[in-house]
Amino acid sequence: MLSDLQAENQALRRQLEALLREARANEDKMRRFEQLEHRLIGAASVLELLRLLLGEYKLAFGIEAVTLTLVDPEQEIRRILESELREPSAQLLAGLDLSLSAFAMRALYGDEPRPWLGAFDAASHTGLFDVADGPLASVALLPLSRHGELIGSLHFGSRSPERYDADSGTRFLERLSDIVAVCLESALNQERLKLAGLTDMLTGVHNRRYFEHRCGIEIAQAWRYRHPLACMFLDIDHFKRINDTHGHQTGDEVLRTIGDAIRGQLRAGDTIARYGGEEFVVLLPRTPGFFAREIAERIRASIAERRLLAASGDGIGLTISIGLAMLGGEPGGQSPGKLAERLVAAADQALYAAKHGGRNRVVCDAPDSAAWTERDFISSA
Repeated sequence: MLSDLQAENQALRRQLEALLREARANEDKMRRFEQLEHRLIGAASVLELLRLLLGEYKLAFGIEAVTLTLVDPEQEIRRILESELREPSAQLLAGLDLSLSAFAMRALYGDEPRPWLGAFDAASHTGLFDVADGPLASVALLPLSRHGELIGSLHFGSRSPERYDADSGTRFLERLSDIVAVCLESALNQERLKLAGLTDMLTGVHNRRYFEHRCGIEIAQAWRYRHPLACMFLDIDHFKRINDTHGHQTGDEVLRTIGDAIRGQLRAGDTIARYGGEEFVVLLPRTPGFFAREIAERIRASIAERRLLAASGDGIGLTISIGLAMLGGEPGGQSPGKLAERLVAAADQALYAAKHGGRNRVVCDAPDSAAWTERDFISSA
């Protein structure tokens, strides 16, 4: 009898110790969760918020894999992040996927999106995680919703089968899901306010103010890392005639069409801005002269192939003239702002030559320079 009581006491003691360990673990988890929660709420930008989710959360909670999918139908988030994504720190955003629609997420969560915990299923979950994360045993999938709409999906993966058990409670994860969704919406609204002052509202591309700011940054980086930098100045041919003949509404549509056509030929790290009137300007970082000229020719050709239908029903042929210049020479103690003025002025002079040479053409500044030869392109690549 005594031995039975002793055995029962020992069993109860072990259970108590296990409960205490679990309580301490839960207390520690809650403390770390609250610390992360405060940092998420205090994130000053979308970029900082994403780095916290994809990097800090993974480290703080010892998770093998954290990925995030965001719905970005207008590629707004991509534009917000485009300058940061090409920097060396872009690796900190590994695990981010921008989707054009929420279709796949709706299929994943069903009609009432709620956190889902369970065993890793290769058929359903492989596309959510990077294969570099290694084999996973259990996953937690968190829908991010605002105002009844799915705006994203946050995914945790563990090599432990017990980490995310289907029978586990989801209270903490539901709270995290709500906080992340609210923080993401808030950060995006802040970015929209900033972009409103840096975006041309008619065409949707950046404005001159943004270009001048970005140009100084690109020039400083080009000199620091010895990368080539090309600048294009673009002007719509006979734009005044189009306005006078077909009206300003058609002229606005021409500007939007040209802006979209230019943007469609650029890479993620390039910068396009409306400089004023019918003029656009483009920066091509890390681009040798020969390749910059190829890009300019593609832009010119793609626009020359377009015909716009005016309100009157008349077809309008569109062409554009392009001046191209490369950042060159030594800075000579000049500030990035002064060097930017020189670069834009050189591209503007080349544009002037393109206009007077018959329009619908690309003219390079100092065309006899080796900067525009294929040989230079191959040696720089």
